[in-house]
Amino acid sequence: MVFFFTSTCGEYTIYMGKDKYENEDLIKYGLPEDVWFHVDDLSSAHVYLRMKSGMTLDDISEELLLECSALVKANSIAGCKKNNVYVVYTRWKNLKKTADMVDGAIGFHRPENVKRVQVEKNNPIVNKMNKTKVERHPDLYQIQQDRQREIQMEKKESRRQLEKQMKLEQLKNKQEKEEKSYDRIFTTDGMKSNTEVEASVDNSAAEAYEDDFF
Repeated sequence: MVFFFTSTCGEYTIYMGKDKYENEDLIKYGLPEDVWFHVDDLSSAHVYLRMKSGMTLDDISEELLLECSALVKANSIAGCKKNNVYVVYTRWKNLKKTADMVDGAIGFHRPENVKRVQVEKNNPIVNKMNKTKVERHPDLYQIQQDRQREIQMEKKESRRQLEKQMKLEQLKNKQEKEEKSYDRIFTTDGMKSNTEVEASVDNSAAEAYEDDFF
């Protein structure tokens, strides 16, 4: 099962697993928009924030960051007893899980992309969050597959729009080139040479043609 919480900062999904075994599923079936929270150097729940598409870690407001951090601190056996702890957070895609790691353990592909914040005990926020707590049994695998398909469709549409824009630019450049060219003004249509005249009539006709011309 997964516990879901309602943020007071808008339409954001905040969730966590019930135990270390469910945490393994959350690690495996996260989404690109997910941000992982954990108490630094202590055992704690794995809390996730599902950001809105296009957001970065720097876009997380202080209020939203406090909600997630306070929640993960409150769900740490040792951390909840301390006045303050450090909480680390990073994008889900930065989580690294290897076969030799025990359940709940995690590493990082890029440690430099992990942020760290100090959090004090904040019972009012935790109590407010717990009042919104809902237990659900989502199909994490299917949700991940559906999101991956959406991303592929978004990329496909983006490529289509880019190709369309490139074709429009090429057409525009071609039209501008034609407008600047004098080739369309000076053409050979309707002009005749002496050779052409000789091919149709005798030499006198050619001379008469030249006299008319001058």
